[in-house]
Amino acid sequence: MEKLLAQKKLNPRWYERFPRGLPIGIFSLTMAVALLSVFAIENAEDSRQTAQIAQTAQAVASGLERRSNANAAYLRSSAALFATQQMVEAPLFRTFIKQLHLDGRYVGSDGIGWTMKIYRDDIPTVEAIMRSGAAPQFAVRPTPEPGRPFVLPVMFLEPDSVRNRRAIGFDMYSESVRRAAMKAAERSGQPTATGHVVLQQEGRPDGPPGFLVFMPVYSLGADESARKLRGFVYSPFNAQRFLESSIDTGHLDGAGVRLYDLDTRGQTLLAEVSPAQVSGQVNRRPIDIAGHRFLLEIEAPATPLFTTMSVMTLLFGLLVATLLLVLARILTEQAAEDRIALAWFEQQSSIRNSLTRELNHRVKNTLANVLSIISLTRRRATSLPEFADSLEGRIRALSATHDLLTRSDWGTTPISLVIRAELAPYAQDEHRHLVIEGPEVDLAPNDALSLGLAIHELATNAAKYGALSVENGRVFVEWEMAGEDLARIEWLERGGPLIDPEQQRKRGFGTELIEKIVAHELRHPVDLRFEPEGVRCVLLIPVRRRSDFTMRQGRS
Repeated sequence: MEKLLAQKKLNPRWYERFPRGLPIGIFSLTMAVALLSVFAIENAEDSRQTAQIAQTAQAVASGLERRSNANAAYLRSSAALFATQQMVEAPLFRTFIKQLHLDGRYVGSDGIGWTMKIYRDDIPTVEAIMRSGAAPQFAVRPTPEPGRPFVLPVMFLEPDSVRNRRAIGFDMYSESVRRAAMKAAERSGQPTATGHVVLQQEGRPDGPPGFLVFMPVYSLGADESARKLRGFVYSPFNAQRFLESSIDTGHLDGAGVRLYDLDTRGQTLLAEVSPAQVSGQVNRRPIDIAGHRFLLEIEAPATPLFTTMSVMTLLFGLLVATLLLVLARILTEQAAEDRIALAWFEQQSSIRNSLTRELNHRVKNTLANVLSIISLTRRRATSLPEFADSLEGRIRALSATHDLLTRSDWGTTPISLVIRAELAPYAQDEHRHLVIEGPEVDLAPNDALSLGLAIHELATNAAKYGALSVENGRVFVEWEMAGEDLARIEWLERGGPLIDPEQQRKRGFGTELIEKIVAHELRHPVDLRFEPEGVRCVLLIPVRRRSDFTMRQGRS
């Protein structure tokens, strides 16, 4: 070792030649790697957010189109029925709409209505018929301008509510946006949506924006080219409610949604779900609702300058760089390295000395236990075979506990392992019932040895005279913490031969060992009772911290 240290002093390593440049170079290189990692993480996060916004846009667009298609299906079915009727009357209309079971599920619309084509000369007659029915205030409004041959007023609108009654009698054909959509629907024969309008249900011209979807109804005839328009089945939509009913705001994760009307005037905002924070990062997607073009805009929620992962990576890189800098600095100090090597050798020598002292101490303790057992067994034995059998069983019990301590490196040993090791010969017999329960509690080596001896004596006694000597006998071994540093173990026998209170069993070596030697080793009294139903034994065992019985190293 001395030659090795001398050689290191004569031949300094390469990192000793650059005591300042090497640590700074390592620190710079590590931080560069950390910054590159942060850059990659941020790029990946931006890509993930872009993909997530695109996915959200697709989901919202699908929801809007799904709502629109569901409404178009209801309008088509209504138009097919009304085309077979000579006159669409209020009872028929209300009954059919109720049969659609749309109560509370108008897919974002304000309902379903009927506008009938009425020629100018028939307006007074139709008004009189409607007033005599369920609409006493019915009147076509506004008054058609001179030269227009017909009107298309709202005749019915379900559900019947105060809001929807505001639209009854309104001439849809009098307004240019509605008229353009109705003409397009008449030409195509398909549901057609208007652009931005204010619904009559709002009750004011500056109300929130909305739109309508018209489905034409024709009179049936043999020649399709000669079919005549009878009116329109339509659905009014409040744009904001339509948007909110078509999306799940809980899955937006703070993103914003805007719906625009695309027409010749540009784009007009119809509805909006505001983002949690404005970010400026948007995804635009055109959608088609009943033949009309709308623009869907999704705005991503605002994100911090750096993600949590980037901040953690940067801090970790800084920490690693600092540690490497310190380590490089330490490596340049040859003298410190020599002192560490010498201290290590001294420590190993101290550990060997402690191991020798500890081994000597434990061997003496074991021999003392064996001598005590031999002495008491000899005094109680009446013959040599009895002496040999009793001594062998107790030495084996001591050996079994020693095996457990050896497997745990003479550290702490769980109570359950000590008890199960001593009761293993009796647990294999299916006619003998053992109940072993208790929490996980670890014992010091000497306390585990004392517990093993006590359990062995109790089990031997039970097998000869007690509960383990009959098929119906049961032995309960349960333990619990009786304090912060004290465990209480109870041995209870039931179902064995009854014990005559006046003629208790002869108190042999087992009883004396438990009440004297075990109690002395555990430093707590043992409560051993021969009850008529069976033996009851309560042991109190100290639960010590590992530092109370482990070797103390480095004392020198």
